Amino acid sequence: MFIAFEGLDGSGSSTQSRLLADRLEKNGMPTLLTKEPTSDTPIGKMIREILQHKWSASPEGLQLLFSADRAEHLKNEIEPALEGGQAVITDRYLFSTLAYGGMNVDMEWLKGLNKNFRLPDITFLFKLDPEECIERIAGRGSHFELFERTDKLAKIWENYERIAEEFPNIQVIDASKSIEEISEEIWNLVRDALY
Repeated sequence: MFIAFEGLDGSGSSTQSRLLADRLEKNGMPTLLTKEPTSDTPIGKMIREILQHKWSASPEGLQLLFSADRAEHLKNEIEPALEGGQAVITDRYLFSTLAYGGMNVDMEWLKGLNKNFRLPDITFLFKLDPEECIERIAGRGSHFELFERTDKLAKIWENYERIAEEFPNIQVIDASKSIEEISEEIWNLVRDALY
């Protein structure tokens, strides 16, 4: 099973992806937990530096890097794990490219770039008010990245809503609930799909 976690920065997808991976492992399902952009590849490192304002790229150039990173991610990690019988959970994937990239780049062009990539069996899309996302990010004490402003996050969420209407197997999760409530909701949906 291939599961993606999506949502605005600060909405809790990283926390919940870790919790689900732990729970699957405890229930006997070997699981690969991964993320995009990748952190240990040259392309992923370039993307991270752009997001952290260390250097700049054109909007199109950045999205080409995301797609290249995804192609390598699929070839070297995701597909081998799935073929080996593991569940794969990725914290961000294709729909992040469409939602975030679609702010500055034509959405149809982005869909074309990514049309040959495998779609997840389930995508959990975390819905949280952009102001609350910014508060959570600030609470971490980390620097704000490229897209982490309330006005930008509001536009990105609009893109996510359109994506949720267009693509199958997207479960919208109310990310304002407690960590435990969200974890249980996700576990119930995954358990139903697996068993």
